[in-house]
Amino acid sequence: MSKILVIDDDRDICFLMNKFLTKHGYETHESYTAKKALELLDEITDFDLVLCDYRLEGVDGKTMLLKIKEKYPALPVIIITGYNDLKTAVDVMKMGAYDYVTKPLFPEEILNTIQSALNASPAAVPPPVGGNGTAAAAVDHVVDKKKGFTSNSDYIFGTSAVFQQIMDQIILVGPTDYSVIIYGESGSGKEAIAQEIHKRSKRSAFPFVAIDCGALSKELAGSELFGHEKGAFTGAINQKSGSFELANGGTIFLDEIANLSYEIQVSLLRVIQERKMRRVGGIKDISLDVRILIASNERLWDAAQKGKFREDLFHRFNEFTIEVPPLRQRKEDIMVFARHFLQKANESLQKRIRGFSPEVEEIFRNYVWHGNLRELKNVVKRAALLTDGEYVEDRSLPFEISNYRKLLFEHNPDAIVEAPTPVVPIHDTIATSPLRKQFGENSLKEASIDLEYEMILKALKETNFNKSKAARLLNIDRKTLYNKIKLYQELNNR
Repeated sequence: MSKILVIDDDRDICFLMNKFLTKHGYETHESYTAKKALELLDEITDFDLVLCDYRLEGVDGKTMLLKIKEKYPALPVIIITGYNDLKTAVDVMKMGAYDYVTKPLFPEEILNTIQSALNASPAAVPPPVGGNGTAAAAVDHVVDKKKGFTSNSDYIFGTSAVFQQIMDQIILVGPTDYSVIIYGESGSGKEAIAQEIHKRSKRSAFPFVAIDCGALSKELAGSELFGHEKGAFTGAINQKSGSFELANGGTIFLDEIANLSYEIQVSLLRVIQERKMRRVGGIKDISLDVRILIASNERLWDAAQKGKFREDLFHRFNEFTIEVPPLRQRKEDIMVFARHFLQKANESLQKRIRGFSPEVEEIFRNYVWHGNLRELKNVVKRAALLTDGEYVEDRSLPFEISNYRKLLFEHNPDAIVEAPTPVVPIHDTIATSPLRKQFGENSLKEASIDLEYEMILKALKETNFNKSKAARLLNIDRKTLYNKIKLYQELNNR
């Protein structure tokens, strides 16, 4: 059972933290003063973690952190602060804090941060600046942990010719201040490419802030991007710095930018033109020096023509463009990424899996990765968890991966009609059915065919893809079954 010391002069906070952490299986001790906390650390020498408030009576968090680190340099310390201030965060990270959390405390956030600190090796605790650390490293560590920022990506670049071309483009545009539009499907690595551009820029020592615009609600998007003043709207109990303000001096990455509302697009246009912004409910302009990188899985010019995206905003952003091809179009990169993800899984699971069986490599190279790198990474992580031997076997793969040929209806030894090979797996057409393009989203005909497909696929799975048994289960003859399969493939190929 891990031992945690909670240091806070607010007795209510100590009581609540003690109750909450005890419920989750931790042994907790509490102290209301810095002096008592240091005595406890000397008395009970096997603490695993310290949670320390930044403002204690008579002592600030920096002083307390230094005293703890002086005696116990490997002990992870999480700072609790009521001030969402990037400078404070960077300062405590420089001095060796593992992380910081801001009040009000959210149970899931504090629990995840504690678990991360306890699972980290001593080498993962950032050294104080002046030792082996740097100010830039401290900033990177902060932005990696707060607000979903990323600094140390587990993404690598492929070896294919098309990826070498992307690297050349990154090297070319990185040192400039150009805005860059990165096009690519979901999960293809757009954010990692944005990070690489940032690392090669003159802003690399400053924050990299990544925002998923698709996850921002229409009501709160302005607050998330530009911040708000106290009392600006119901629930705005404190002043808040927005993502643009936090990224000042560095780079902000706006993923799926076409999802932003028209009003926010207008505000963005002002930021680009005047390099100034104003918090929601504020009356004072804040000067900005930030590079903007954006990404989209749809063409912004097409979105502009449809009225979904401001054309003048598109032209402001369109200084340089990078295309990220989907994984299925660069098969030579698949095993490069798969081995990298396996290495990461080995480190996480403390395993020594050496690689993939020839059958698995063949499946990986021929499978259509609609989720791109994100899907590949998750498949490898799952397979590593299920693997007991030295090599990942096909039995450790998800059903839809290991049986992809059957799901394509290509495995037809007794077929009486030869169907064309689909461009995409038939099992994926429910979510992105080509019928929706032909008949519309609310088409009764499309819904009927989709339902037929689901029933046939279920029957085939239950009979291990025996067409005769599946036909009997569906109460149709074999020829009807084959004709319906052929219909699905033809519709999928259009």
